[in-house]
Amino acid sequence: MKETIRFAALAAIACSFLTFVANAERPPNFVVIFADDQGYGDMGCYGHPTLKTPNMDRLAKEGTRFTDFYSLAPICSASRAALLTGSYPLRTGITGVLFPRHQIGLNPDETTIAEVLKQANYATACIGKWHLGHLPPFLPTAHGFDSYYGLPYSNDMDPIQGENRNLDRVWQSRTALPWNVPLMRNEIIVERPAQQQTLTRRCTEEAVRFIRDHANRPFFLYMPHTMPHVPLYVEDEFYDPDPQQAYAATLAEIDWSVGQVLEAIEEAGVEEQTLVVYTSDNGPWLGKKHHGGSALPLRSGKFSTYEGGMRVPCLMKWPGKIPAGKVSREMGATFDLLPTFAALAGVELPKENIIDGKDLSKMILGKKRSPRDRFFYYRGARLEAVRRGPWKLHLRRPRNRPEEIRSINLYHLPSDIGEQRDEAALNPEIVKELTQLATAFDQELKSSVREVGSID
Repeated sequence: MKETIRFAALAAIACSFLTFVANAERPPNFVVIFADDQGYGDMGCYGHPTLKTPNMDRLAKEGTRFTDFYSLAPICSASRAALLTGSYPLRTGITGVLFPRHQIGLNPDETTIAEVLKQANYATACIGKWHLGHLPPFLPTAHGFDSYYGLPYSNDMDPIQGENRNLDRVWQSRTALPWNVPLMRNEIIVERPAQQQTLTRRCTEEAVRFIRDHANRPFFLYMPHTMPHVPLYVEDEFYDPDPQQAYAATLAEIDWSVGQVLEAIEEAGVEEQTLVVYTSDNGPWLGKKHHGGSALPLRSGKFSTYEGGMRVPCLMKWPGKIPAGKVSREMGATFDLLPTFAALAGVELPKENIIDGKDLSKMILGKKRSPRDRFFYYRGARLEAVRRGPWKLHLRRPRNRPEEIRSINLYHLPSDIGEQRDEAALNPEIVKELTQLATAFDQELKSSVREVGSID
């Protein structure tokens, strides 16, 4: 009997040791939680005075909070194309917002993060809002993801004619669904209209299940939340009947979701093998008033190339690797994730397409400065600003004549994060250098635009 017990104990120790060795040798897991329309100021750790985000704040406490991190567009589809392909949106041909009427999407010839990681046998899942084409050739399962669960586009699309879509009324009614947006599993519509009151919970349950089921191999979980893009919906336990509290309640449920994902990673025993990234697709939809967020102290919000439209919150956690409790003012952007993940996973970057993103691995690990010293701000196909180091040049262009420059403003971002003081007249040489830099890059980029995916 004692020999049996001793053998069982030795077997358990050996199994634990082999699991430890396997985890130590395998490439890291990657979890990207991508909020929709969450503003720069919409977290406690970024200084919001009233929003309660304890799990997001925990990410900042146990990892690094980045102050100068950017989305690649001030709108949905373009920013998602950039994150997944590592390229400026214009290169992919997706520069605007895709609607259900569109017959285009992310070209199957593009190489996504999921496809890059497939080289190292990663399990991959997309759970949430896709918004890069709702037709079969453009869905996540055609772009390297083993599975997909979520909405193919924004939750305010496919409006039902004649229905009252007043956001206050929708929030107070709890059951009103004046949008016919579908919920999909892989390529199949499983619910229409999607029951959005339970959407965050159901996506979270899918994410937890994916983590649990794939703890024994490297995995990539891309979790682009549908909200806090309007309309806002929450489960009963988060609900407040006051529409003025709709945004806070929605953020509270997303924060709960973050906590569930972190707990699942811990329970699966892969916390030390997992890099978690939390960020947003663009700035807040200020026009939605109390249904939208805040970019303070930045200027403007969604749809704008001022900082409030494209500078976004970013938190990264990887125990024992990424410094804990650190605030980094190094520059980075969502399209840097593809080359960064490739480097950490030990796989090659795609050679057939130009990759604009840079490998930030040494920077996020606290070993070196960021290799990114410049950033170009596009709205659609128009280059409207360029940042190099501390200086940002903002170019105002007529909508119908994008090749013309109506006016130029220069901002020193470290001392003027709100872009209130134009210093162009005081720094003519910097204006000249940045104008030349912007013009040269714009010409190069537009000479190598790739075709968007389309249905003939």
